[in-house]
Amino acid sequence: MEHPIELACIIDDDKIYVNLVKKIIEIKKLSQNLIIFKNGKEALDYFRAILENMTEDRLPDIIFLDLNMPVMDGWEFLSEFIKIKNNFNKKIILYVVSSSIDPRDLERAKSFNMVTDYLIKPIELKKFEKIFERDVA
Repeated sequence: MEHPIELACIIDDDKIYVNLVKKIIEIKKLSQNLIIFKNGKEALDYFRAILENMTEDRLPDIIFLDLNMPVMDGWEFLSEFIKIKNNFNKKIILYVVSSSIDPRDLERAKSFNMVTDYLIKPIELKKFEKIFERDVA
């Protein structure tokens, strides 16, 4: 089954988690391409470059954002991304993915209207597949 998700994006510094998600996406053919950033700053630089170069075809359909990362964490990324996302014509689905079960993190994530949901690591395979199916329908 071909999936309409062209490009998925993972912003996470956890190599083991990233490799696991990458494998799942490849094996299940959930997305045709995948871009990975180790922290929010790398990702933000990428999105700003897209804005400057008007290369919107390089925008991901879906983003999985970790909260705890070095250099620039998920919260800082969200605060900056919110300032530029309206310049894109494409709807980008964003999930916060964290090992934190702190209710304050959950509330804070949901206060960003661009956050579709808050997922707690590790994400079950079935839930992961459903995300890809639901968001492309």
